[in-house]
Amino acid sequence: MVESNDVPNGVALLDALESGELRVATRAEDGTWAVNAGVKEAILELFRSCSIVPMGNELARESYTKLDLHGAPFRDKELLRVRRFTAREGVRVVPGGSAVRRGAHLGEGVVCMPPMYVNIGAFVGAGSMIDSHALIGSCAQIGERVHVSAAAQIGGVLEPPGAQPVIVEDGAFVGGNCGLYEGVLVRAGAVLAAGVVLTATSKVYDLVNERELTGTRDAPLEIPAGAVVVPGTRPAGGTWAEERGLAFGCALIPKYRDERTDSATALEDALR
Repeated sequence: MVESNDVPNGVALLDALESGELRVATRAEDGTWAVNAGVKEAILELFRSCSIVPMGNELARESYTKLDLHGAPFRDKELLRVRRFTAREGVRVVPGGSAVRRGAHLGEGVVCMPPMYVNIGAFVGAGSMIDSHALIGSCAQIGERVHVSAAAQIGGVLEPPGAQPVIVEDGAFVGGNCGLYEGVLVRAGAVLAAGVVLTATSKVYDLVNERELTGTRDAPLEIPAGAVVVPGTRPAGGTWAEERGLAFGCALIPKYRDERTDSATALEDALR
């Protein structure tokens, strides 16, 4: 692992991020996560220093030239092209419009269902699945054997450099149309049902332990290991709201993971 005070620049930075030698955030043995602000600063410097250039494969360039459309179909920062995978990485990218930006790490056995997108600085652990229309935002940290379901949005947290990225630990399940933003931390084995949206300061009501979970911008919300989180509501205050049966959206923990949950969220080996 590259030391935080010895962060490379340019292509060397992208190579180190892709190999997993360098990460935006790392987990200590006691379970705490430390952000490597130097890595984020190096990524930001890459954006500042790179020129915007035409991009696209040679066939696309040729087609655009014949149509006199003056250039390739895409324009982006010069070094931040779409990654290309070989058998060595052991990553499966199913055809259909997906893209993984340079500087993102995908571990062996990761499956990418189309269309999906992984942004720079992200880390996706071995054996995870990124389903159709899912986004892994810049610097997000996804553990091993995580299922990011269809249309789930894992937000990017690039600035400020010291801010914690969204983190989803090993074995977690992120249901369809979920949204995780502002540095939310989802601990190992947690299950987020379809439609759960969480930010740094969201309130989550743990019905099992009769407690209220929340966070701040500096110390974002943390979902406990093995928690099963579902969308819920809580009444809106005031007579006017009560008369109309109005309620705020919230998230609830009605149970913690058990064998029944495991069977419902298991990744199908046959799909691999």
